Amino acid sequence: MMSCLQSWPEPIVRVQALSESGIRAIPERYIKPLSDRPNRPDTSATVAAKKNSGTSSPPINIPVIDLQNLFSNDQSLCDETLSLVSHACREWGFFQIVNHGVSPELMKSARKTWREFFSLPPDVKQEYANSPTTYEGYGSRLGVQKGAILDWSDYFFLHYMPRSQRNESKWPQLPPSCRKVIAEYGEETVKLCGRLMEVLSINLGLGKEYLQNEFGGENIGACLRVNFYPKCPQPDLTLGLSPHSDPGGLTLLLPDDDVSGLQIRKCNDWVTVKPVPNAFIVNVGDQIQVLSNAIYKSVEHRVIVNAVKDRVSLALFYNPKSDLLIEPAKHLVTEDRPALYPPMTFDEYRLYIRTKGPCGKAQVESLKSPR
Repeated sequence: MMSCLQSWPEPIVRVQALSESGIRAIPERYIKPLSDRPNRPDTSATVAAKKNSGTSSPPINIPVIDLQNLFSNDQSLCDETLSLVSHACREWGFFQIVNHGVSPELMKSARKTWREFFSLPPDVKQEYANSPTTYEGYGSRLGVQKGAILDWSDYFFLHYMPRSQRNESKWPQLPPSCRKVIAEYGEETVKLCGRLMEVLSINLGLGKEYLQNEFGGENIGACLRVNFYPKCPQPDLTLGLSPHSDPGGLTLLLPDDDVSGLQIRKCNDWVTVKPVPNAFIVNVGDQIQVLSNAIYKSVEHRVIVNAVKDRVSLALFYNPKSDLLIEPAKHLVTEDRPALYPPMTFDEYRLYIRTKGPCGKAQVESLKSPR
């Protein structure tokens, strides 16, 4: 199916190399249309900050949920946590979780290891250069449309699940800790996503195993994209990642512990998320929106860049098995609320993203049946 995506339409330019070259103006290919640029107020109080910050609004706290009571013997405490997650999924589509079971040491090690990878010489990283066939490896663009306006970021993308698609030979050999950290981090975050799927399934009244089974049970898909956002001399003109909703099921994001950059669209405004120490940021993807018949909605988000600091984040995407049909759960389809989406495999769905790159919520909204 991916045969039409064999190569990039133009020579690849590494954004990190542009940043480190000392340029004072970014190439035209990275300049966003005026309507898509970060909105940076020019009041006297913010002019100085504008130079050093990538934010267009003060950082806010999306819901922060403590998971330690999730499997408590005290049912009232467990129910309270379930209610908090349900509210966050319905009203925000994003939330942060603490006391989630992944050790802070592993989280810190994962960030440190990938920073070391992106600090390696260009020719070493280039050995892992990717293609749009699978996107696996070291990359610098999403989508294959020729002449597209590009994002100010590089990344490393790899498959973790199902095991049949895992190819550890494509994982970086340097730094020496990298492959071990990837394996341990992948195992722990996939396990955490499985627990979150149970929570969402219970909250939707579908039974604890329903969503996991619809995703393929033990054959679920999971992949990791490590995002590297180099410092940018003109952060007001570009974005690290254009507005989009995640095409998969759940996303578990380990943000940079030093630099904010994630923004979500809330009530037609872009708000900057302030990461909580040792927390993951969780967001609903398009496949959960489809399965829940839009009770839970994926939310448009983007990434801004910084004039003085590089930024790294790790996004674990928890996805359906690629060839399974995904459609609204029968239990959530009624005469008053008919199925909003036709059945479609994840492979069919993500081809749109791999072709066009990030496009807001255009894809999932285009699927809605006329009512």
